Amino acid sequence: MPTKSDRRVPLPAGLLPLLTQPELETYYGVSDWTVLRWIEAGMPVERLRKTGQRKEVRRFDLTAVKAWMAEQDQMAAAS
Repeated sequence: MPTKSDRRVPLPAGLLPLLTQPELETYYGVSDWTVLRWIEAGMPVERLRKTGQRKEVRRFDLTAVKAWMAEQDQMAAAS
């Protein structure tokens, strides 16, 4: 019987997984508080719900987040 690691398959070319909040924090080297401020400021976030739970699950598309960050940098430079 194959092990779980043997059943893993790579993502198709160009397809990136959605990041969890801790993964996004690690990528940018920031705290959870900073990420929550970014969400309040309009950073794109995929809000998911697990069946039967009230708490939402957040996931982040790194490409969309990078585009949002670049837009924020442009707005800050213009002002």
